[in-house]
Formats: sequence, structure tokens, C-alpha cells
Amino acid sequence: MKALFKIAAAVLLILTVVISCKQADYSMGDLTAPSNIVIDAQLVGQDGTHPNGDGSGDVNFVITASNGLSYKIDYDAADGINLDFLASGRGLKKYTKLGLNTYRVTVVVYGKGGTSSTATKDVTVQSNFVPDPTIVANLTGGGTKTWYVDKDVAGHFGVGPWSTTSVTPEWWAAAPNEKVACCNCFYTARFAFTKTGATSFTLTVTTPDGAFTKTGGLTTLPGIPGSGAEACYSYGGSPATAFNFVPSSSGIAANAPSTKTAIELTSNAQFIGYGSLQKEYEIMVITPTYLYLRARGTETGNAWYLKLKPM
Repeated sequence: MKALFKIAAAVLLILTVVISCKQADYSMGDLTAPSNIVIDAQLVGQDGTHPNGDGSGDVNFVITASNGLSYKIDYDAADGINLDFLASGRGLKKYTKLGLNTYRVTVVVYGKGGTSSTATKDVTVQSNFVPDPTIVANLTGGGTKTWYVDKDVAGHFGVGPWSTTSVTPEWWAAAPNEKVACCNCFYTARFAFTKTGATSFTLTVTTPDGAFTKTGGLTTLPGIPGSGAEACYSYGGSPATAFNFVPSSSGIAANAPSTKTAIELTSNAQFIGYGSLQKEYEIMVITPTYLYLRARGTETGNAWYLKLKPM
């Protein structure tokens, strides 16, 4: 009898092993990629008299698609690919380039199993903006006014997340004179803002000790090496190049504080303070003796802060 039980147990063990070794049959289901993508660009204030919007530059986007689960959008192909997540396929974009401009919008719609489909659309938007005369007077002095990074104050340089809810350099803020030892060019660079006409302005950058920047694709400045640590690099400065006052596009509230006005540089060779920033510098605070700027970094997700004072 014991032998019989042993045989039965052995057979049961073998059957268990055989069954457990069988490969499970999984089904991925329908992996049809999203289709029928519609990019609905609703220009704020658009009507028969204002076919390109009311001049605010605001556009509401609504993206729909068959089999779409999530959505990302690049609002302007001309400034590189920067895909922003669109909750429920909806988002508001403020275009700040002055005048009538056409933007190539790209949408990526994701479906089951990581499938995706892409669509593009050209959107033509009118943006009109007249800055507060006080801001212009404080920045240019009515003619030419030169500013430089104020190394003597805490937080003259700092970084935090790029978001509408974080408006301080919460990740890191420089102590007074912190960059003197490694990168004194940060403090010797000069930025001269000039009013050349009723609505025209230029910026002249002077860098006697080089430009403080990251390298490679993290800067647009000419002559900077393709790799290397953040440091001072030879940079010949730039001649007077136009800049514009534009409505800030960050979306942060006026009580952040923010003037809701930004300095938009028109040349990739230009910069203010730090050479690894994008070209829109939001004016958080400005007085005749103090300039506090916030700009999006070239590294995704970073907001950088600068405090400057005049000569």
C-alpha cells in the first residue's frame, strides 16, 4: 500500500510540473493606433472682423481622436520639439511673438499598448502688446541703461520647477558672491538695454571675462564648446540686437509677483545673465534700482531666477 501511495504521489508531482511548465497564453487585445485626429484651435476673440483673434495671442486647443487615451502637443515647431501633456486633450496657449504669425502645431495621441499617431496644423495668430511705460522707463532709463547680476544679495541666482504654482528658486538659491571663485564672469558681464524708438528696443551684451553657461545643446550662444562643465567660456559679446516686450507666457499670477510682461530676445546669440536659458525673460519685479527675472531653462522642467542692478 505504501508503494502505491508513493507511485500516486510521484505521478501527481510529475503532472504538476508538466502543467506549471506550460507557457501561459496572453492576449494583447486590439492595438489599433489612434486615428481621426482633430486639432481644434479656438482663437480667443475671433470673429468676422478679427479672423486671427483679438490680439491677446490666446488660443484654446481641443484635441480629439478615435482610440486616443492621452495627448501631447508642441505649440511651435520653429523653436524645437517641446511636447506638453494635455489633460483630457485640452490646453490654453498664449502666443507672444508680436504681430501676425503662423505656428506649426504638432499633436501626438497615444493609444493602447503604447501605440501613437501624429497630426499637424498651422495656426495663424495676432498678438498685440503695449508694455507699461513705467517698465520701459525703469529698464532703459528712457535711453540706455546697463544692468548686471547683483552678486551681493542672496538669491541673485537660483532654480526651481517650471510650473504655475512654484514661483521661487525652491531647489537652490545662490549665497552672496557664491560664483566668484569658479565663474566670476557671471558678475562682470554687462547688459545694456536701449530704447531706440517709440516701440523699438535693443540689447547689447558685453562679457570681458566670457559667458557663464552650460555647453553643447544646452546653450545657443556661438562658440561655446560641445561638451564640458558649467563654467565661463570665451564669448565675444554681441552687437546691439533687437528685443521685444511681450506678454509673459508662463501662466503665473500677477501676485506671484509678476508684471505679466517679458523681455523676448530675437537673437540666439543674446542672453541675460546665464547662457543656458530660453529667450523669454519674465519680469517679476522692476524698479529703477532692481530687476528680478524668471526664465525657462534649456533643461526641461527648470525655472531660473536672476536679480540684477543697474550701473
